[in-house]
Amino acid sequence: MKKIITSVLALTMAAFAYAQQDAQFSQNMFNRVDINPGDAGMNKSYCATLIARDQWVNFPGNPKTFLFTGDAYLPSIGGGLGLTVFDDQLGFEKTLEVKLAYSYHIVLGPGVLGVGPEIGFYQKSIDGTWLAPDGTNGSSDPYIPSSGVSNATYDIGLGAYYETPQGLYVGISSSHIPAQTIDGGNKTYQYDVARHYYVMAGYTYSINPIWDLKPDLYVESDASSTQFQLDCRAEYNKLIWFGIGYRLNDSFIGFLGLNYAFTNGSNLKIGYSYDFTTSVIHSYSSGSHELMLGYCFKIKSVVKVTSHQNTRFL
Repeated sequence: MKKIITSVLALTMAAFAYAQQDAQFSQNMFNRVDINPGDAGMNKSYCATLIARDQWVNFPGNPKTFLFTGDAYLPSIGGGLGLTVFDDQLGFEKTLEVKLAYSYHIVLGPGVLGVGPEIGFYQKSIDGTWLAPDGTNGSSDPYIPSSGVSNATYDIGLGAYYETPQGLYVGISSSHIPAQTIDGGNKTYQYDVARHYYVMAGYTYSINPIWDLKPDLYVESDASSTQFQLDCRAEYNKLIWFGIGYRLNDSFIGFLGLNYAFTNGSNLKIGYSYDFTTSVIHSYSSGSHELMLGYCFKIKSVVKVTSHQNTRFL
């Protein structure tokens, strides 16, 4: 684990920023399927996760993001399937993305390696009623759309994810591989979708039967700027967790959550994080809220009962 963390740090210390196109989340440890399609089905369950984020509260036009992910392990296809629905509103600009993921699982050493692609569509829209900072709507400029503009394109990603029963995970992935250009049809609006690269790693260290310590590392880059986040959570009796994190040049993060296991084997997770902004935006915003809700269950396979007749007993 130390070698993995050291290697990632060495590769990413050259240039850190926080301005990628993809939306920002704090609870990335519960957002693996969206970031890395190789994670689909790795927990051998049927899972659904919803994350809602209100970033830079009190800042006019602040980002509001909703993310739904679902994944399932299907032995018949040798791995898992995943679904992601992403909706992000930033001022007068809106992004909608829907994608499907497939992960082929390979037993490798003490763990399992999941490798696979994701494919979907990526839509960008702007609201024609937007206002410029000086209060005008820009209608006098022929290069600024005065009415709503929307268009979409296909999207492809690829990822590899490795996990062991001992609590170690590490993944590497890339999204928006085609790096498409979206325009409004009349060339008044053009948006270049940048290719993104992700690295994630984490480990569960059992201090004793009651306490677990869970450090996580997350790196995101679009080859021009890089975002780095390091978290550490303490989990008590596999029931509640709390912790802190730091996103370089952006914020300190506080985590709090509940992990409840039902008697039927299903599991419910509720998590909350709050970003204490440290960048220049902190003068205009009180911080960022993020809420996570996750649920997993397993479908028990029905044992097929067979019978036969014995000619000795009629």
